[in-house]
Amino acid sequence: MIFNNDTAAKVAGSMLQIHAIKLNNNQPFTWASGLRSPIYCDNRKALSFPKIRTYIRQELVKAITDHFGDIEAIAGVAIAGIPQGVLVAQEMGLPFIYVRSSKKEHGMANQIEGVINERQSVVVIEDLVSTGKSSLNAVHALREAKLNVKGMAAIFTYGLPIADKNFKEANCLLVALSDYNALIKEAIDKNYITETDKLSLLEWRKDPQAWSDQHQ
Repeated sequence: MIFNNDTAAKVAGSMLQIHAIKLNNNQPFTWASGLRSPIYCDNRKALSFPKIRTYIRQELVKAITDHFGDIEAIAGVAIAGIPQGVLVAQEMGLPFIYVRSSKKEHGMANQIEGVINERQSVVVIEDLVSTGKSSLNAVHALREAKLNVKGMAAIFTYGLPIADKNFKEANCLLVALSDYNALIKEAIDKNYITETDKLSLLEWRKDPQAWSDQHQ
């Protein structure tokens, strides 16, 4: 779910402007999974631009207030969701915790860092959602700790069908500030890509694996 169409356009445009999102059909990027993709997204760059950083923080707070109501804490997904989560928690005057991808192998062996209480209502902050697997791993960890996860707010989602399926099965509402559709529209409007590029980018979103196989 997109929070607001105007917000989606502004966030997408800002990310393109600062090169936090890069598009290249001819020289695809290789993700950590090995998948070849025409898009690479690094929302952490927004932290270096105060005006954009502030706008994202404010819009995340609005999205949380509009869709999740009263909550008791903010949880960030390590690593990129941590700084955004801290900014949101500070703005809302709420406690902050964060969730590792797995339990530490030393010390207290924590996966969740910070002070938590059973039945505490939380919203999870993520910077980017692709398949949703790593994002939902944090949700599952919080639920296992008996926290009440009201949903997730993210800066950007690719809107992949597998992510929609995963969030639905996990019964977790995802609200994003911007998505792939808004990105493509902004990229066309501001001449970052051509209509031919657009067709290839849309094909990738339909079936990332097939697109990747064709561009090895």
